[in-house]
Amino acid sequence: MNIFEAIRKDHDLQRELCDKLTKTEGASDTRKQLFKALKHELNVHAIAEERHFYSPLIHNDMMQEHARHGIAEHHEIDDLVEQLEETDMDSPAWLVYAKQLCEKVEHHLEDEEHTFFQLAGKVFTETQKKALAKDYREAMSEKR
Repeated sequence: MNIFEAIRKDHDLQRELCDKLTKTEGASDTRKQLFKALKHELNVHAIAEERHFYSPLIHNDMMQEHARHGIAEHHEIDDLVEQLEETDMDSPAWLVYAKQLCEKVEHHLEDEEHTFFQLAGKVFTETQKKALAKDYREAMSEKR
């Protein structure tokens, strides 16, 4: 498994959690559990991705701006999660914010999968791609 496959696998989980979360109603146990799971997944993914994908790329001239952009989007996602935490789950605004979060997550995943991965594929060797995947997966396993 290479770094792109490892990250994409987690992206699929994030998409699934977002899809389920935005279909919930009120302050149900399901909504609470899905939000908790998504929040945790986004957090551990961002940490592992920044260390084992963006950090090695930020030193490359071709990838520096893309790496900074990806990290900035992680911070925007964090801000949206915080907004959700501060909003009553029974409020109609909560679902609006949840949809905004999931739209931002989807945008970020698309950026990575359709732009960053292709460019990073030219930067990393096959050996690096596999080593980064191993480190990334280990970091994710420790936090799950």
